[in-house]
Amino acid sequence: MAHWYSDIPSHLPEATAAFASLEAVWQLQGQYVTASSLCTVVRVELDGRGYYVKRYCRAGDGVANYLGPSKARREWQNLQRFKKWGLPAAQLVACGEEGGWTKSRRGVVITAEVEASEDLASLAKQGSPLLRDPDWVQQVSQQVARATAVMHAHRFAHNDWKWRNILVSGPVEAPQIHMIDCPAGMFWWGPLFEYRRIKDIACLDKVAKRCLSLEQRQYFYRCYRRIDDFSHKDRRDLHKIQHFFDGRD
Repeated sequence: MAHWYSDIPSHLPEATAAFASLEAVWQLQGQYVTASSLCTVVRVELDGRGYYVKRYCRAGDGVANYLGPSKARREWQNLQRFKKWGLPAAQLVACGEEGGWTKSRRGVVITAEVEASEDLASLAKQGSPLLRDPDWVQQVSQQVARATAVMHAHRFAHNDWKWRNILVSGPVEAPQIHMIDCPAGMFWWGPLFEYRRIKDIACLDKVAKRCLSLEQRQYFYRCYRRIDDFSHKDRRDLHKIQHFFDGRD
């Protein structure tokens, strides 16, 4: 038995039919975006609107294919959590998975396209002039810092909190971030949470140190911590963040 959820308004007939069930979604053809051994992502346009369809061919890799919630389920639940916490996540329009523990447990997560948006990693790769606009960088930093702080206040770590998973839309004078792709996010406690918390920020800083000034990176951390100056613990954390990927690249 399949679990299926759809939030498509009835006045969108093409999307209503295309996203009616897991089997219907599995038959969809669209513009290739990315693929891995676990899932594929295609973009489809229905009723004049764009959607991203993420199809998981199984619940997870290794034992994760049989134990615990599937990656598809974790991804749609995390998007719902972000909305509940007041964070700017992509709009979930449909999701579901196969039932039972002996099946492949195919899963689907469908989100509405954020119009006129681009992910931060692409902007960095292009050498976008936006990253040289201090006002734009400051506004985006404030929003990303708040999202990071809210997740961590719930003892939740994204675990893939990278520039590619943050979209930005809107005019230059008023940019707006949107969070996407979080199948690996989960709750942690104690030292495990502290490690994951540092990792989240280090993932952001891995690209930031190539694109932003030290002052801008420190401004982000102060926004995240809501502080004006660094304590001894803050400086220790900054050192861990700066050197998190040493020897791993």
